[in-house]
Amino acid sequence: MRKLAILTFMTLDGVMQAPKMPEEDRSGGFTGGGWADPYWDEVMQLVGREAMSAPYDVLFGRNTYDTFSAHAREDHPMHHFKKYVVTSNPDTMNWNNSTAITGDIALEIARLKQQKGPLLQVHGSHALIQLLLEHDLADELRLWIFPVLLGSGKRLFANGTHPEKFQLQKTDHTHNGVIMGLYRRNT
Repeated sequence: MRKLAILTFMTLDGVMQAPKMPEEDRSGGFTGGGWADPYWDEVMQLVGREAMSAPYDVLFGRNTYDTFSAHAREDHPMHHFKKYVVTSNPDTMNWNNSTAITGDIALEIARLKQQKGPLLQVHGSHALIQLLLEHDLADELRLWIFPVLLGSGKRLFANGTHPEKFQLQKTDHTHNGVIMGLYRRNT
């Protein structure tokens, strides 16, 4: 059985919407996009060491998949990874090694977790994360907390999150104030 880890960047007040680019996700009238950009280079070094060095497959929501694939080239770190994409429009996926997940999403992801393979790691994908938390499918939380308050935006832990206890496995920080916390579900 493979584990599923949620990897996300969030503000001190829990907002995870549009960390890198202002135009990344303006849904709900959100105008605070790009809040992580001043911290990006240092954070990505830590992310690379702590969350992307071991083999893994990626699980994306469709909007996040489209954002990543728009910048994909042969030398993109995820180009050769296996990518699972929750989508209602699988015919428009063209990034290397992409597989659509349709139908009963929670059931299909639970089945995917039962297969042999490396860790499944979710990047971004707010709606998908809410579904995973609601259906108790997350085994790990890999959180990067930025010293920023936004006051509004899509939050990591929304209504419907299934109550669960996680244990801190590792913590670290960047010199520019971003805190990393790696948590594993209590078993």
